[in-house]
Amino acid sequence: MNQVPTYDLLINPLFQALKQLGGSGSIEEIYEKVTENLKFPEEVLNVPHNPEKSNQTEVEYRLAWARTYLKKYGVLENSSRGVWAIAPDKRHIEKIDHKEVARAVREMDRKERPNRKSKETDGNSIDEELPEEVRTWREQLHHILTQEIDSSAFERLVKRLLRESGFVQVEVTGRSGDGGIDGKGIARINGLLSFHVIFQCKKYQGAVSSSDIRDFRGAMVGRADKGLFVGVTQLGL
Repeated sequence: MNQVPTYDLLINPLFQALKQLGGSGSIEEIYEKVTENLKFPEEVLNVPHNPEKSNQTEVEYRLAWARTYLKKYGVLENSSRGVWAIAPDKRHIEKIDHKEVARAVREMDRKERPNRKSKETDGNSIDEELPEEVRTWREQLHHILTQEIDSSAFERLVKRLLRESGFVQVEVTGRSGDGGIDGKGIARINGLLSFHVIFQCKKYQGAVSSSDIRDFRGAMVGRADKGLFVGVTQLGL
């Protein structure tokens, strides 16, 4: 983790990458240009940020914060299509003072949140609550599935997803303490083949363990042709 530059040290490399891209670029293009310029080794690029919530790497996470700080500072703007660009009146700038950007944005945050305790960042510890525009869709979806919808809504969602995927006779046979469900159904493939399937859908936040999979496989014996295990988190096998 210590090899990953802090978000403030990525501010100027990000700005320079956008200049090299002609003044605008997608998140993917910016990422590729920054990592190319800084020549990050694979072990740095593969450092995960929070594997229990998303597949986002630490570099991607800190670049997101660098973009956010530059936007708040007025240097960058972004469109609804995910394209980031240097603001027209800032295109003449050759280099960004990352310390000044960080200082100014923190001061703005303090003024915007007078009734809340400001969460200072030292370049290493960043507020986990990413702004809406830079939170990945996976993180947003994970939060909704594990924190916002109740068990009955989760059950309706799972049944709808299975039916949209070609399942018929979908039936819930049990409910777990974490809000997940067990059930059975028939999966139809191209209208030619069909299989009796039992499924288990986990709603909890922690990683799915190998013991969970073993228990599920054991429960399948003699009950169905196939099994489907669905989780809202990663597999910790």
